[in-house]
Amino acid sequence: MNKNAFTKVTLAKGEVNVYDFGEIKLHAYKTNDFIDDEVFIVVKNGKGVIIELPCFFDNIAELTEYLEKESIEIAAKMTAYHAAGASFLPAVPAYGTKSAVDYNTNGGGAGLVNNFKGAFGEIFDSSICETTDVIGDGEIEIAGIKMIITSTAEAYDIEIPEINCVYTHMLGHDCHSIVAGAPHADGMISQLNYYIRKGFDLVLTSHYTPEDLKDAQAKIDYLKDLKEIACECENGKEFKAKVQEKYPEYSGENYLDMTTGFFFA
Repeated sequence: MNKNAFTKVTLAKGEVNVYDFGEIKLHAYKTNDFIDDEVFIVVKNGKGVIIELPCFFDNIAELTEYLEKESIEIAAKMTAYHAAGASFLPAVPAYGTKSAVDYNTNGGGAGLVNNFKGAFGEIFDSSICETTDVIGDGEIEIAGIKMIITSTAEAYDIEIPEINCVYTHMLGHDCHSIVAGAPHADGMISQLNYYIRKGFDLVLTSHYTPEDLKDAQAKIDYLKDLKEIACECENGKEFKAKVQEKYPEYSGENYLDMTTGFFFA
C-alpha cells in the first residue's frame, strides 16, 4: 500500500484520508488541532475500531458526526498514548494494557494532559478515558479485526496483520522527536529495524499521517546522527545548533528542546 494511495475527505476543521485494503478500510483522521493529533479507524463489515482519541471538543464533535454519516459502528476504543477526550463515544468500551493505564492515570501521559489543560483551557477535553477492558500482550480480535498488542514502557503498540500495518506513538520522518538520551535512541532504532524486517506497508502514528519504511529508515539515520552529534558537543546549546544545522527543514523544535534536555541535563 502506497502511503499516498488514499481518498481525501475534507471536513470543516480536519480531514480524513481513506485507505482501501479491500475487506478492510483505514480512515486516518487528521485533526489539525494544536498538537497535530491523528486518529485511526479500522473498519470491517461496517464495524470499526478506533485507535486513539481526539481530545479537543470541536474534533470530538466533528469525528462523531463523520462516523455517523459513514454509518460506522464503533466496537472499541484502543486508548494507548492518548487517553484524554473521555467525552468521545463514552458508551464504547475502551481497551488498554496495564502499562497504558499507569501511563495515563499516574505517569507521563497524565502529566502531559495536565499541561495541555493549562495551555488550552476549555476547548480541550482533559478528562481521562477510563479503561474498561485491560488487555495483555498478544493477539486480540475485535469486530472481526485481528490485532497484536505489544506493551511498551509508556503504553502499547498495535500490529494489524490483515492490512500489514503497525501503530506506534511517534515516527515523523521530517520532524524532531522526543529522544530521552542514547539508550532511548537505541531502543527506537531497534523498534524501527523490526518494522523494516517485518516489511510493514504503513506505520501509523499519533502525530503524523501514515508513513512507510523509507520514512522508518530516515528516522533511524536521524537517531544515529543525534547520538554522534551529542558525543561531539559539550553542552545543550551547541548540540541543538548542530542538529538544526544538519536538519534545517525539520519541524518540532519543541521536541528538539526536550531531547536536548535529556542529552544535556
